[in-house]
Formats: sequence, structure tokens, C-alpha cells
Amino acid sequence: MPPAIRAACGALVLVLASFDAAGAEDAAAQTASAVDQLPQGQDVSDTVIELAGWAIASEDNQGYPFAVMDKAAAQILVFGGDGRLRGAAPGLFGSASGDHTAPGVAGLALREIPGRDRTTPAGRFVGGFGPSIDAGRVLWVDYDSAVSIHPTATGVPAEKRAERLASPAPDDNRVTHGCINVSPEFYERIIAPTFERGGVFYILPDTAPLAETFPEFVQSRATAQRKDGRRARSAGR
Repeated sequence: MPPAIRAACGALVLVLASFDAAGAEDAAAQTASAVDQLPQGQDVSDTVIELAGWAIASEDNQGYPFAVMDKAAAQILVFGGDGRLRGAAPGLFGSASGDHTAPGVAGLALREIPGRDRTTPAGRFVGGFGPSIDAGRVLWVDYDSAVSIHPTATGVPAEKRAERLASPAPDDNRVTHGCINVSPEFYERIIAPTFERGGVFYILPDTAPLAETFPEFVQSRATAQRKDGRRARSAGR
């Protein structure tokens, strides 16, 4: 198993255990076949792992497959409904920093979207495949804000989207009008089959407080930390 995925799986076991989730080790042990396209040496943040663990333990994903997206690190982690990590890959996100969706942006042509409004919104979204006006059937993350996941295209060579995905640094992965791009291979192998019947998408914020974006997760994490603190004090007596 690649180092980044191995570390993520080990952390996920600990997080699930802190929530007293049954089968924590079993869920993580099944990830040996996970597809890892993350740049070599790039780690997965604790927040991503903890949010994934909370989604599984609290059943916030309601048994559906889900993805956790970290805009700052330009990463996407995809999980099956059973909590098994299916793959991790770099992603391209909105060129503008921010977590909002501008009013009316969904009705604009791409060239009409102001630069400041080319954001990938943060939050929890329930999405799935559906029709679009100009791209056929697409995987909508949030239909109302017209945010979807799709493979990189070569329509605008100057944007160098494939090169940005291959870059080890996440700073150059902010280039889209708000949608999320992944490599064609990752899309066909992991994204499309995993979310064929829909799923839940968690997108971490750029600037908004995590407690505002995912209040139930933050509250549960604080509860788990207090519980761990009590256990530590008891063990020291």
C-alpha cells in the first residue's frame, strides 16, 4: 500500500475507534486495493481523516458512498458506502478562494462568471448523475450551484489542467470556474462507478470557520477529544 494511503488508513482506524464505531479495523483493512494518485510524499490532513471517520461512525453518509475534498491541499478521497477507501487523487478547484456560491452564477455561461465568483463552495452536498445543457450526463455535486466533478479536458490548452494535476504542489490547482476536475483515469476507474447511484460530498472550506461549515462534525470531535482527555487522566492515576 502506498505510504500516504497507509498512513490515512491507520489514522482512520484510530478516529473510528474514538467514535466507538464497530468494525473500525475491518473497514480500514479493506483499503489495500485503494487507488493512490496523490503526489509522492504528500500527506492527508488530520481534518480530512477525522471528517471521513465521523461520516462513517455517525452514519451521516446514510450508507451512500462519499468523498472528502480538501481544497487547500487539492485532494479528493473517495469512500464506498461501507467506509472502504477506494481512492485518493489530486483535484482542480475553483480559481477564486472562497466558500460561497454567488447568486445567479448557475445561470451564467463560463466566460460570464466574474473571477471573484469562480469558487468551489464548501459544505455537505448530496449529488448524483444527471443531464446538463452542454456536457451531456455529468456528476453533479450541487446542481443548484452548477458544481460538478468531471475529468480534465483539453479545451483551453493555456490553462494546462493536466500539467497542474500532475504537479506535486497544490498551489497551482486552483484554475476552474468552480467545478472539480480529476484525471480521466481516476474518473473512469473510481469516481464514475462509485457514484453511479449518487453519494455525499464533503468539501472543506477555504476561509469559513470549520464549525460553521460542519457544525455537527466539530461538536462530535470536541466531545471525542474530551472523552480521550478523561481516559488519559484516569490512566495516569
